[in-house]
Order: sequence, then structure tokens, then C-alpha cells
Amino acid sequence: MVEKAVELLIEGRAVRLSSPDKPYFEVLGASKLAVARYFLDVGAGILAALQNRPTTMERWPGGVRADVKLATRADGSGEAFFQKRAPSSTPDWVQTAEVRFPSGRTAIEVGPADLATIIWMVNLGTVRFHPWPVLAADTEAVDQLRIDLDPQPGVGFDTAVVAALELRKVLAEAGLTGFCKTSGGRGVHVYAPIESTDFIAARHAVIALGRELARRLPTEVTVNWWKEERGARVFVDFNQMARDRLMTSAYSIRPTPAGLVSAPLTWDELPLVAPGDFTVATMPARFAKLGDPWAPMATTARGSVATAVEWYERDARAGEGELPYPPEYPKMPGEPPRVQPSRARSDGRI
Repeated sequence: MVEKAVELLIEGRAVRLSSPDKPYFEVLGASKLAVARYFLDVGAGILAALQNRPTTMERWPGGVRADVKLATRADGSGEAFFQKRAPSSTPDWVQTAEVRFPSGRTAIEVGPADLATIIWMVNLGTVRFHPWPVLAADTEAVDQLRIDLDPQPGVGFDTAVVAALELRKVLAEAGLTGFCKTSGGRGVHVYAPIESTDFIAARHAVIALGRELARRLPTEVTVNWWKEERGARVFVDFNQMARDRLMTSAYSIRPTPAGLVSAPLTWDELPLVAPGDFTVATMPARFAKLGDPWAPMATTARGSVATAVEWYERDARAGEGELPYPPEYPKMPGEPPRVQPSRARSDGRI
């Protein structure tokens, strides 16, 4: 039996939603229609997170189930997948933008300018959105620093909170204003609005900020790229600031049975919450009561990365320079060998 589609009227535009009753988060009893209504309930927040930003869609067209595998670069056989390019069936009214990948190739991605486009993306099975830190008007101009505080095995959310609170101070000393959110998992994401800069300067700024944070919290924080060197610490994943390495947007849904969402917070809230507090089921009521804690970001003065870049250059002069790029990148200027230290020692390279 084919389920009838429904039409949702969003700001005067009718958006078709196919298979509205398809289970998406069975534990929560949330259907595809419920997911669409979730994004409508937090509409101002998800739109602020994605508006005019080229966005990779993480599509789970069959719903989020334990037996569904997410396709990766190494294994593309999964039923769920990342879609970077706008589909050939993209309607004329859906906004797009051209981006350039590390390889030099370009692509047209969806760059939603309105909530109707976001719900159209949801109809494709998108539950998690990965927007670029650039705007469609100039996709080479980075306007947000994004810092991923990623707890390694054995490390909990509470340690990520400690790191984030100290990072807020480091950002302030660099002339930047930080905003925090849960990652949707055990981590914390911190964003800072910045004056436009290029991808390399933005990544170098995050490296420098991460190094300074690790100096202050050496037993809790590391910037070591190689997993064998990270230990039980929070890893500052500086390569999430590299071109085409995208972080989960605010209000996106983590594709797990619990339906956790990436929740924007105030700094006062951060030490008082747990990731499990924020789900598809609980976020709409919170949003209706409190609105978007990140709304002030739109009017916050954009800081310059100049101080953080100066810190990077200072560290480079002291012998702490470039760090490895993601494995799919071409070799980058000044980059050290992409060989994990234990292997380099066994090969006699160090």
C-alpha cells in the first residue's frame, strides 16, 4: 500500500512530503511527518543555522534504524548517505550555491534561503545538516570559526564542558565571542562569528586556539592528530575547520534511536545540562519557551582572526607549525608527513 503524500504550506509555499507515516525514530514514535514538524517547530533556529549556506545533506531515506548503515568514503554501500551536490530533480525555487572542494573540483550544493527549502530537504530524508562556514554570495570567505571539542574514548561530556568554558576565555583573549552547543553526542561545539577570511587562516586560527587551550588544560585537552597520541582527553579537531570538513548544524538530529539533537545553549546552561536532555521530542517545547539561544549571534560584532593567526605564527617560529590535513586532501604547503608516529618510528623515519 502506497502512503499518500501530504502538502505542508510553509510561508506561502506548498512543500510535498512523501510517505509521511514512515517511521523515522521508532523508539520515540516519530514518523517522517513528525521530523518535518520538529524542524518547523524550531524553524527560526534551523533557518538561522543554514540560511544562505551551502549545505551537505545527510540523508536517511528509509528512516533511522539500527540495521541501516551510513555510506562512507571507504565503503559506499550504505543505505544512508551524504549528498553534497544538489539532486538533478531540484526544483527551480530551491536556492543553490557553487563550492570548491580540496581537489579543485566544484559542485552546486543546496544553499537554503528559506524554511520551505529546508523542509524540501527533509522530504529527501535529511535529518542532519552540514553547512559550510561560508555564505552563498562568496563561498571562499569564511565567516565562522567552528571548534569541535571531541571527547576521546573514556572521556565524558563533563570534560568537554570544562574545555569549552576555558575555550571561551581563550577566544575572548583573541578578540572573539564564542557560542556553545551540544554536538548531539558527548562533545561540545563552539562557534565564533568572524570577519571574512580564507580557509587556511581560519584553520590556523583554530590550531592556535586549540594549542593554547591544551597548554592550559594539558591533562584534559589535546590537539594531537594521531589517535595513538591523544589519550583520554578532549581532542580539538582542528581539521573540522578545513575546506569541506563540515560540522553538524544547530538543531540537526543525530541519526540514533534516541533522536538527540545538537542544542544551542547559553554559557550559563552548559555546566547544568546533559546531551540526553535535548531530543526531537523535547526540543520543540524548549524552543517555544526560550527561543533560540544563538539568536544574538546575528548581531554580535565579528571578530578578527588576526590575533589567533599571530599565535599560530609565534608557535611556528618555536617549532610548532603546520599539522596534518585530512587524508583525502592533496599534500598541503608545510604539512608534515601523514604517517602515524609509531609507524614512522618502525620505518626509521623518526
